[in-house]
Amino acid sequence: MTNKEIKALISLLDDPEIAPQIQDKIQNLGESIIPFLEESWEETLDGQQQQRLEDLIHHLQFEGLQQRLKVWREAGATDLLEGMWLLNTYQYPDADYQALNRAIEQLRFEAWTALRPEMHPADQVQTLNYVMFRTHKFAANTQHFHSPANSMLQRVIETKRGNPLTLCVIYLLVAQRLHLPVSGVNLPNLFVLTFRPEVPGAEPFYINCYNRGLVLSRTDIEHYVSQLNITSNPIFFEPCSNLDIVRRALRNLQMSFERLQEPVKAVEVALLLSILE
Repeated sequence: MTNKEIKALISLLDDPEIAPQIQDKIQNLGESIIPFLEESWEETLDGQQQQRLEDLIHHLQFEGLQQRLKVWREAGATDLLEGMWLLNTYQYPDADYQALNRAIEQLRFEAWTALRPEMHPADQVQTLNYVMFRTHKFAANTQHFHSPANSMLQRVIETKRGNPLTLCVIYLLVAQRLHLPVSGVNLPNLFVLTFRPEVPGAEPFYINCYNRGLVLSRTDIEHYVSQLNITSNPIFFEPCSNLDIVRRALRNLQMSFERLQEPVKAVEVALLLSILE
């Protein structure tokens, strides 16, 4: 369709008798039509028409997100930053992957300049902690723990406030680019990282990014689990996958919307989660 034909088609949304058929046609055109819908939104003063356009734009963006999430999973879910960026685009469709990548790369560079090859793993972690929690002042968002923004990497990087998972994800992405043996660990009610030194006999340890990179032993994790009065499970101590991390981020987001009594968004996030199950 030409630009003129697309604009003429959108203008027919004003007619209530044929609006449903027009909406179907527009939806079949996919995300490429969104700029035309946005332009039409800016030009109309009709509140109902604006709402129809907003609903159409969201529908098209959500359809596109579902497809991209499927592709990410089917490709092996190898890029954690991409997975978290895709989640980010649910709330912020214009979120820039490259901007997130540059922010992570800047943190990596700052840590890299302070690291030395002969450093002990504990000192490597302290160096990374200094960059993350002293220089850039990343911290727990205790005031608004259940805010959806805590699950959005873009917002966490901007505000320097996040939940246990997003703070760990940023730390993990930086550590992996520094070739440090760091992975995520799925604990109940808390997400932490594990550092597994590639030295014979060296014991793995754990990093709690929600507490400014506090280093924990396996005994500390066992004590934490026992306090919850639940049966211990090997997954509480072992590395988890990128897929596990993005699933957990989506569950956190779903819970946030449920607490905010936004059932429509909670259902949509549950649908995104089902793609990764």
